[in-house]
Amino acid sequence: MGSTGELLEEIYRRLLDHYGPQGWWPGETQEEVAIGAILTQNTNWNNVARAIANLKGAGALSLRAVASMETLRLASLIRPAGYFNVKARRLQGFARTLLDRFPGGLPELFSLGLEGAREFLLSIKGIGPETADSILLYAGDLPTFVVDAYTIRVLGRHSIIDDPQDYSQVRELFMDHLPRDVALFNEFHALFVAVGKERCKKGRPRCRGCPLESI
Repeated sequence: MGSTGELLEEIYRRLLDHYGPQGWWPGETQEEVAIGAILTQNTNWNNVARAIANLKGAGALSLRAVASMETLRLASLIRPAGYFNVKARRLQGFARTLLDRFPGGLPELFSLGLEGAREFLLSIKGIGPETADSILLYAGDLPTFVVDAYTIRVLGRHSIIDDPQDYSQVRELFMDHLPRDVALFNEFHALFVAVGKERCKKGRPRCRGCPLESI
């Protein structure tokens, strides 16, 4: 099918034609997106949405509110997202570390550019590559590709990557072979999630009729 870049572009076109634009990431502010990216670790978005609604209802959907809130109170608000005690500590660690270094908040962090902001995020306890890239892409509009389990599963089953591959190798596949375009990376990640949930399931994949079946 040609080069790796052409293959990835073909996958993108097929998924977009089949599923249409996904409209990710749901969030009204940069801070809401960043908080959601941390809450979504090891859970599904419906649970995160309930936790976000709780924070919003309590007037606590901001990094400053999270940083100053009593930890048990924060944990009770984000309980629907699961692992709520751990996530409360992670949220507060993230908020306090960020605001201590960047009083201007996320805009000041993002002004460092992709590499500088990414290095800082990865230095914070509890912020791994997928969470960092989600914050950078969806909150910061910075061109980094978010790799998740769906992406790795789809690429592995179509022999586009060897299994196992680590996060950085899969990310570099997209960063090196596609235009570094925020809108493209945003939509592509969401489309991998769509096909992963509907077709490329972990246990019993539904290959017949999949838009990627012939690849």
